Amino acid sequence: MVVTQEDVARNVAENEAVNGSRKLSPQEIADNLRERIRTGGLRAGDRLPTQAELAEEFGVERGTVRQALRALQDDGLLSNVSKGSPPRIAEPARTAGEQPQPTMVGLAPRLVEGFSVPRVRVDVVCHTAETLMLALGEPVRQIHEGRVRPESIDVRILLPSRDIDLAFPVAVDGGGDGNPVHERWLAMRNAQAQVLRHNLMSLRSSHGIDVHVSFRALPFTPPVKLYLVNEEEALIGYYMLTRREEEWGSQTLDMYDALGAKSLLFSFVKQADRRDAAFVEESQKWFDALWETITTDLTLS
Repeated sequence: MVVTQEDVARNVAENEAVNGSRKLSPQEIADNLRERIRTGGLRAGDRLPTQAELAEEFGVERGTVRQALRALQDDGLLSNVSKGSPPRIAEPARTAGEQPQPTMVGLAPRLVEGFSVPRVRVDVVCHTAETLMLALGEPVRQIHEGRVRPESIDVRILLPSRDIDLAFPVAVDGGGDGNPVHERWLAMRNAQAQVLRHNLMSLRSSHGIDVHVSFRALPFTPPVKLYLVNEEEALIGYYMLTRREEEWGSQTLDMYDALGAKSLLFSFVKQADRRDAAFVEESQKWFDALWETITTDLTLS
């Protein structure tokens, strides 16, 4: 939303007419902005005016504006509240009745929102990086278009080790010479992770963003996929197994496999309620414990 000088002047006049010489409190400013959000004057993704513009509009000091913005952030109505960067109106909080979406559909918009903050952190447990690689395409595109500009991006990914016997995918008949099902999975795991890392690391040279992408190897097959975004949201999906055939080289592989992109993704938002907050915090602790203990270095080759 673009705020013109005429808008600012009009709002200043309205405030003077209503409040006379009395200064508005942070709570009153926050209530005013809440009403704009409620009525659609400010929509999800819109940037607020700068603190200086808001201070002029409401006839107060910047410190009063900052207190109002902190109140809105605590209510989950703002994202990207940081010094020198106008915040955005946050996406509406998930409601109890909202239906989960397939991972391929639901992950990209959550990552776009996550990339709107100065310091981005994404931690992932998955079977391959296919869905994450594709979903990251949208926030990366927005960075190239100048719509978002984080200062740093830190992505940590846990993938199954190449040296374990995977629970899935597995051949229906129990395998065979050379285990082509495992070879196919390993080739996909490595190729997708390499593309993901390349796309993110290229932001270093093209936009000067401090990017770190790290991988560790799990000693087991994860039964679920987990995405942790900025320690504020946890998205989890169950790998549903199915029997399917896949062409691989000169062979037709008959296997039990998971279609991860179609797994329903359930979102838990830290600001939603205590139950969600506990799930996000415990999921982050679980990831950190795996990263720091039983996982090993992973080589994409």
